[in-house]
Amino acid sequence: MALNADDIFLNPALEARVRGQAWALLLLNAADPRMGSLFATQQRWLMAHAAVAQFFRDVAVAGAGAGVLTARVLDLVEHHQIASRNTAAAFIKEMLKYGIVRHVAGNEGKRHRPVEPAPAALESLYQWHLLHLATLDGLDGGGRSATLAARPEAVRRMQPMIADGLLGSHMVREPEPTFKLFTWVNEGGVLMDRLIVGCEEGDASVDRIATDVTSVSALAQRLKLSRTQLGRKLAEAESMGSLGWVGARGKSRLWVSKGFRREYHKAQAVKLAIIDAAFEACFTTHR
Repeated sequence: MALNADDIFLNPALEARVRGQAWALLLLNAADPRMGSLFATQQRWLMAHAAVAQFFRDVAVAGAGAGVLTARVLDLVEHHQIASRNTAAAFIKEMLKYGIVRHVAGNEGKRHRPVEPAPAALESLYQWHLLHLATLDGLDGGGRSATLAARPEAVRRMQPMIADGLLGSHMVREPEPTFKLFTWVNEGGVLMDRLIVGCEEGDASVDRIATDVTSVSALAQRLKLSRTQLGRKLAEAESMGSLGWVGARGKSRLWVSKGFRREYHKAQAVKLAIIDAAFEACFTTHR
C-alpha cells in the first residue's frame, strides 16, 4: 500500500532521507546545469512535467516516433493554469534551443512539427524517478528503486500519473509561505536543497539550525543568481523568521528555522506520496 503524505511527514527517518535526496538532486543539477536551470522554478518544473506527460500519452496511442505537438502542450499548460500560452511557447523554444527537446526526425517541411525529449533529458527523468523511489525505500525498507531499475520502461507509465498528481495538488501548486517564496525564483529549488544539505546534523527539534553557508556572494555565484536578487529573497525570508545570521548579517553563518525545515519536509512528503501512489498503480496494474 502506498504511503500517504501524513505517513511520510511523520516518519522519523524523513529528515535524513530528504537530506540525502537533496544532495542527490544537487549532483544531478551539477552534472547538467543547463538542463537544471531550465526547470529551476516551480512554473517551469510543472510545465516540464505537463509536457513530458503529454508526450508519453501521445506516443502510447500513436506509437514510437510520434512525438507531441507543441499546441497540445500549450493547451495542457493553459488548462491547468500553470502559465500563459506565450510563456509556455517560449519555454518550449528555449528547450529546443538548448537541445533538451528536439524535433522528431522525418517531419521536416511540415508546418507543425512534433517534438520529443532528447535522450539526455529522458535519462535525467529516469534518474529523478529512481532517486525519489530510493527515498521512499529508505522510509519503509521497500524495493521500489530496484523494481524500476529492472523495468526502466515503466517510467513512461508512471510519469503521466505523477504529473497528474502534481498538477492536481493544491499543496504542490500553493505551498506554504517560505517554500513558495523560493520556488518561484530562479534556482529556488536548488537554493532550498543547498540550505537543507548545509544544515548541521543534530537535534532536529531546535528552533534554529546553523548551515555551512557564510557568503551570499559565493552562494549567488554557485546558483548563477545575482547577488542583489539572492540577497533580496534572503531578506524576505529573514523578515518571515525563516532564516537569519548567527552573527553579523552576511558575515557569519546562515541559520534556518524549524518552521522552514518543516515546510520543506512537508512539501517533500506531498511530492513523495504522489510518486508512491503512481508507482503502486503502475506496478500493481502491470504485473
